[in-house]
Amino acid sequence: MGEDGVRLRVEGPVATIVIEREGKLNAFDAAMVAELQRLCALIERDAAIRVAVMTGAGAKAFSAGGDIEAWSRETPEDFGRFWVREGHAAFDALARLRQPLIAVLNGHALGGGLELAACADYRIAEAHAKIGQPETGLGIIPGWSGTQRATRRFGAQAVRRMAIFGEILTAGEARELGIVDEVVDTGQGFARATVLAEKVCSRAPLATEIAKMLVNAAETEETERVFDCLAGMAAAQSSELQAGLAAFRQRRPPKF
Repeated sequence: MGEDGVRLRVEGPVATIVIEREGKLNAFDAAMVAELQRLCALIERDAAIRVAVMTGAGAKAFSAGGDIEAWSRETPEDFGRFWVREGHAAFDALARLRQPLIAVLNGHALGGGLELAACADYRIAEAHAKIGQPETGLGIIPGWSGTQRATRRFGAQAVRRMAIFGEILTAGEARELGIVDEVVDTGQGFARATVLAEKVCSRAPLATEIAKMLVNAAETEETERVFDCLAGMAAAQSSELQAGLAAFRQRRPPKF
């Protein structure tokens, strides 16, 4: 991916995702969207990873969202089919990671950057960060669940203020509205995330994973998958499964 991209660093039980496109305010192109989805699959499957942290390169922006030069070249049909749909797939994978996700807004989180932050379970904003949804000022809508997941997680009125009335919020204002969980001094976001990551790692891993899934289900983030997953875990631990598998392998009717 050259110098720009989405990077993954794993140190012990902590995975760190860094959006590295500082010259474009960490805006996403199509290749970065695809890479984010790929990295989420790696994190999901790594049993040693207990928590993930996500941040942007540099100090100006967490992410400015989708690269205007990238998406504006799409035909209207392909914009919907690919740019919006593939962005949803990547952001859904991020929001539905089994591990808790902490976002460090080390700079501005605008448009798709705020939609990216909305995928996290906990958001830390550095004091200089600005937060908003400027899309309607460009003649487009927040397309990567900026009206859906963002409304579930931030509340409808906060989204109205940003998406309809064009408010750009300070970190403090975003904290008052519940868009971010806490505000720290500029440059201190990652250190604070490290403390929180250590706290997560001190807690029971399976219970934490299940608690996250249940909260997601309560928000209708992934209701069907959560119920199937939890029911599958319960069924897989039963003696009935072992009896059924033994019968299958021995090519005989099971005796439950």
